[in-house]
Amino acid sequence: MGNDSEVEFLHKMASRMAAANPLQEVLTQIVDFAASLVSCDSCFLYALEDGELILRASKNAHPDVVDRLKLRLGQGITGWVAQHEQPVAVALNASQDPRFQLFKDLPEDRFEAFLSVPVLCRGRVVGVINLQNREPHEYTEHEIKLISTIGFLVGAEIEMARLESENLHLSEKLETRKLVERAKGILQRELRVTEEEAYLTIQRQSRQRRKSMKDVAEAIVLSEDVKRGLSE
Repeated sequence: MGNDSEVEFLHKMASRMAAANPLQEVLTQIVDFAASLVSCDSCFLYALEDGELILRASKNAHPDVVDRLKLRLGQGITGWVAQHEQPVAVALNASQDPRFQLFKDLPEDRFEAFLSVPVLCRGRVVGVINLQNREPHEYTEHEIKLISTIGFLVGAEIEMARLESENLHLSEKLETRKLVERAKGILQRELRVTEEEAYLTIQRQSRQRRKSMKDVAEAIVLSEDVKRGLSE
């Protein structure tokens, strides 16, 4: 692919990212772009989440293991790349590399060549892009830079999604805390118990009913609102 075509591809990819498409759609487009820029038999994209590399997008191989295949930092070539934040290019006999690891979920894969590049955001690894070839392939410096550039572009998207997920989690925790506090107040008033006893009551009902603390608190608050509505 010529330089003009490569620039056009990268521009198109950046434009689609800027369109605020869902992250999964963006990641799927990323592996499509990567496989179009550098000739390969398959392309994987892993995202680093809670200390694990999780396969989030796949091109030409194993769509059934997407979102299921997980690696630890340092595990296999992919884990090594994430841990050391350095690309690895193996031109042939990839399975003979001391860092290589065969996974039971990918039993038939016997790739000769393997390129693994870290996905970075603000100097921190947030994922890994892998390209595999069934025949020997000497990855050029230009190809490695191209995939690294894709990594820089997608890194910001992955990091933004992580931050949004964290914010959502914090918002849910805050909402739960407010509900539990309100429910405790209702129980203290109705049952004439201490704050600790009210909390333990909610906790006990949560275990007995196999419901979350939030669900139990919501039920208590709703019951109070209904009573108040009937008395008005």
